[in-house]
Amino acid sequence: MMEWTRTGIFITLLVVICACTQKNKTVIDAEPDRPVAFANDNELLDYIQKTHFNYMWEGAEKTSGLACERIHLDNIYPQQDQDVITIGGSGFGVAGLLVAIERNFIDREEGIARLTKIVDYLAKADRFHGVWPHWLNGPTGKVKPFGTKDDGGDLVESSFLMQSLLCVRQYVKDGNEKEKALASKIDELWHGMEFDWYRNGGQNVLYWHWSPNYGWEMNFPLEGYNECLITYILAASSPTHSVPAECYHEGWARSGGIKSASKPYGYPLELKHNGAEEKGGPLFWAHYSYIGLDPRNLTDQYANYWNVVRNHAMSDYQYCVTNPKGYKGYGPDCWGLTASYSINGYSAHMPDNDLGVITPTAALSSFPYTPEESMAALKGFYKQGSWIWGKYGFYDAFSPNEKWTVPHYLAIDQCTIAPMIENYRTGLLWRLFMSCPEIQQGLKKLGFTSTATD
Repeated sequence: MMEWTRTGIFITLLVVICACTQKNKTVIDAEPDRPVAFANDNELLDYIQKTHFNYMWEGAEKTSGLACERIHLDNIYPQQDQDVITIGGSGFGVAGLLVAIERNFIDREEGIARLTKIVDYLAKADRFHGVWPHWLNGPTGKVKPFGTKDDGGDLVESSFLMQSLLCVRQYVKDGNEKEKALASKIDELWHGMEFDWYRNGGQNVLYWHWSPNYGWEMNFPLEGYNECLITYILAASSPTHSVPAECYHEGWARSGGIKSASKPYGYPLELKHNGAEEKGGPLFWAHYSYIGLDPRNLTDQYANYWNVVRNHAMSDYQYCVTNPKGYKGYGPDCWGLTASYSINGYSAHMPDNDLGVITPTAALSSFPYTPEESMAALKGFYKQGSWIWGKYGFYDAFSPNEKWTVPHYLAIDQCTIAPMIENYRTGLLWRLFMSCPEIQQGLKKLGFTSTATD
């Protein structure tokens, strides 16, 4: 079994595969009115951010205000899971709420009201040693098992959520009475996360899952490199349940074994991509931990993290442009491989698993690293027209080779687009997260150096 399956993508593949992504499925005609041209690139980016943010606004689950795991515009839900919310995808959506407030897509007061609703819901929802599960049933706040034994705390998904909540805290902490109350509530959730529990008996590594019914039977130690770096940053930074630096160096960094000499298309990866060392893994690995964690000028003894994320994105771009499998449509204006729906289910697309499927979030969420290449992809996707576009923006994935898509969205793909474009435009979320004093202490503890960037 390839090692990349240990990251949770494989678990998702097993759970999410469904008949709704059949090849050549007829797409509903549900394109909303949209501009045919824009005055400039900034106007285009505003429109793209606002439309994709709407997944977390109008598309949110009503009781919680959080992100639905999936939204299918054709209303086909084989697993009857339209009320299931995703903790990680909601984290990206929370970051998008800040973008929406800052860009006046929504009024600040209504944005704060939604964030307060979310935090109040999270405080009452199922948690396991302070850690939320991968999925919750939206109307009840009770755990929705992600798999037979995955019915407890999911430390990684919860870290994606907390990363964004800390951005919110920094955004509102000096605001009015309601905003200060929101910051205080976030602190309570943050302080309640028992990162030290997830060492599985004091080992120098963190574990992804713990279940009240199955204990540690999932047995997924977090070893790099994949999407999970933020979990160690938060665990080292926790003011109440921190873990020692040895967890990072011996566990995540494999006592130095995390380093890589691979250079796909001349771009050094620097870190060993689990199960995809030669050519690099799915591009979400360059997105999820970096919604708030600023990779610019961030280094430790293992890597320069700007090189890690930029070279990952550039090597993916170059792979698609080179197009060794000869798929129709691939090129400078149509590129990007990451985990998404696919022609026959769900798959972690990457150079070593290229199925001819392009996932728009791969290029769009890479805007901070590849601005020219990402802009070319954005314009290329937009020119494709209504067949890949719906109420919440570009559909999750499409195959220009097979002329395939479905009118379906996944939160983990849709909700990273607005935040990462904002990090490209203003660095908003990077600035907020890196302003957390405990994060700066945690980074120092792990041996990181970071130079502030405007």
